[in-house]
Amino acid sequence: MKMNKYLLALAIFFSSFFSGALQAQPDEGALGAWYMYFWSADLKDSQFGFQGDIQYRNWNVMGDLEQLLLRGGITYRPNNTNIKFTLGYGNITTGEYGDGTATVAESRIYQEALLPHKIGNRFFITHRFRYEQRWVENQDTRTRYRYNLFVNVALNQDNLSKGAVYLALYNELFINGQRSIGDGREVELFDRNRTYMALGYALSNKVRTQLGWMKQTTDNWAKGQLQLSLHHTY
Repeated sequence: MKMNKYLLALAIFFSSFFSGALQAQPDEGALGAWYMYFWSADLKDSQFGFQGDIQYRNWNVMGDLEQLLLRGGITYRPNNTNIKFTLGYGNITTGEYGDGTATVAESRIYQEALLPHKIGNRFFITHRFRYEQRWVENQDTRTRYRYNLFVNVALNQDNLSKGAVYLALYNELFINGQRSIGDGREVELFDRNRTYMALGYALSNKVRTQLGWMKQTTDNWAKGQLQLSLHHTY
């Protein structure tokens, strides 16, 4: 009986240890880096299209994996509107902070709406509303609500076509749909917030690049991230 109690206690200890491994507190003063490729394509003479992104996120500048995110979806644009709807899927691998190599897998389905408009001659505004259904390894099914306000400000011309230099800004708020994630564990209603600023350049009418900085604030920590991104429209 004593041996059984000992083994049970030992099992609980190691279970708690490994389940908490990926919750190691990041160094909030260390700069991370995200390298990202975004693409979109509209089918010829159709309201439908495709979009996706590949993101390699690091806790440091390179090598300490935070996340590898692969995402893609089908888009639909109603006639005579600028609104674009997307139904998509994402596969995410999340790494633990520091020297460890443990990872957590996540599958995600999402629905989003993009509402772009222009203010004046140089301010390009986009509202993005996204709803996610998430299947995170060793957690119950979860949902999350996201709202992102994008602002691009053309600096040297009144559009974002080839040769444009522009200021890129955004702020995105994440709210969890459920607090319970299984086995008596809970998350906060507030998931995170991201604030971003960057300088962008249009390499062509279809390709733009941005270099900037993003501050990500969760309910446990806040951290700065360097961001280098390529945006490609086919």
